[in-house]
Amino acid sequence: MRIAIIGTGNVGGGLATAAAATGHQVSVVAATHEHAVKLAADTGATAAETPAEAAVDADVVVLAVPAAAAADVLDQLGDTVAGKVVIDATNPLNESYSDLTTSGTSHAEALAAAAPRAHVVKAFNTVFASRLTNTSEDGQPLDGFYAGNDESAKATVAELLASLGFRPIDVGGLRMARSLEELALLNITINAHNDWVWQSAWQLTGPTTT
Repeated sequence: MRIAIIGTGNVGGGLATAAAATGHQVSVVAATHEHAVKLAADTGATAAETPAEAAVDADVVVLAVPAAAAADVLDQLGDTVAGKVVIDATNPLNESYSDLTTSGTSHAEALAAAAPRAHVVKAFNTVFASRLTNTSEDGQPLDGFYAGNDESAKATVAELLASLGFRPIDVGGLRMARSLEELALLNITINAHNDWVWQSAWQLTGPTTT
């Protein structure tokens, strides 16, 4: 796939590394262009000057920026994301990382409302950045949960997750992004509370068919 990753922090960097290593064509962009240039040099990606430049030829656009910046990034992307898959990998955490800033909805739903011509899918937000290039535990793939309202867009995201080594799990429509954002908060909270090493990840177990 042609993947545009907006943001070069821990999540953006991890995704760029994993996606480029598995053969995807990756473009990256950052608020500071030098950061994008460095990540591109480290991973084999291409550094773009602007979000729109990164996204114009992409099949998938990944928002890997702080949640508070995501809406502004969507504005910058404009019509370049019309009809495209936009993955919201963000979590709307408050300043103390003790709660979410949303109430009664999800950050992904808010983004979808702001960009109705894009196909927003929530994915990658429940995975710590450190596990994006280490996608198995005890020989089993980690779960890659995703939620969205467009079935074709979700199929694309499932394909991307599988290509990176995750077990894709469709959790339903975009309303379920609320649960995924809470699930991410839970993992963050238990690591902070217990002084863990930020390597825990989700794996559902048990039979799924009778």
